[in-house]
Amino acid sequence: MATINTYLNFNGTTEEAFNFYRKAFGGEFITLQRFGETPGCEEMPLTEKDKIMHVALPIGDNVLMGTDMPESKGKVNHGTGMSISINTDSEQETRDLFGKLSEGGHVEMPLDKMFWGALYGMFTDKFGIQWMVNYDYSQK
Repeated sequence: MATINTYLNFNGTTEEAFNFYRKAFGGEFITLQRFGETPGCEEMPLTEKDKIMHVALPIGDNVLMGTDMPESKGKVNHGTGMSISINTDSEQETRDLFGKLSEGGHVEMPLDKMFWGALYGMFTDKFGIQWMVNYDYSQK
């Protein structure tokens, strides 16, 4: 079966965002490369060479990855077209991740028990990324 991992693009805040995500999820980066360390980027403007070309943070069986969009490629516009959905193993993990990841962001739907038998909430983090956190009570 194929594996789907999430790849996020940022306007120069990838390092800050991924340090924030690493603090929330725990673990260590399996990759962190800067444009200036990458073959083929020698002609890149000096202002972009210290930006993140690729970072990868394992989370469970998945990997959250990201990059800084070079200014020469345009701006990233985060919108309402997608959300990262997290299914947790416990009510406490749900509350912990929701609290950590929503810090400094905007909560659209506070954590609450839902009609489908889950503890669920939605927010946009301080980097403009939309998240949904869900714990199904039926997994007890």
